[in-house]
Amino acid sequence: MSVEQLERSLAGTDEIEVTVTGRVSGEPVTRTVWFAQEGDRLYLLPVRGSDSDWFKNVRKTPMIRISAAGGEARMHVRPILDTSRVRDVVEKFRAKYGADQVRKYYSKLDVAVEVPLRTV
Repeated sequence: MSVEQLERSLAGTDEIEVTVTGRVSGEPVTRTVWFAQEGDRLYLLPVRGSDSDWFKNVRKTPMIRISAAGGEARMHVRPILDTSRVRDVVEKFRAKYGADQVRKYYSKLDVAVEVPLRTV
């Protein structure tokens, strides 16, 4: 599936599935997550921050599969560790899902993940 098809699928959903490679097992691990999109970038926010296993897996193998409403693509990701950039991602999530929902579900806001949908 192409990135263009995935982008069309993203428009109709608030949740996506991400599949990462287990850092110990080497097996695929799939989680349902929220996302924020800005232009040709997706942003992911692990609910337990740097303690989230899927984030630790991404640090070791920065390739994920994203599935959304029938669309799917594999792509490289970039962990975000810079405090000000993480804060920007948190604000995108608050704008999309509501500050109360982010506060309810996200216990640690110290990291994020950037998913470039297009490569140059």
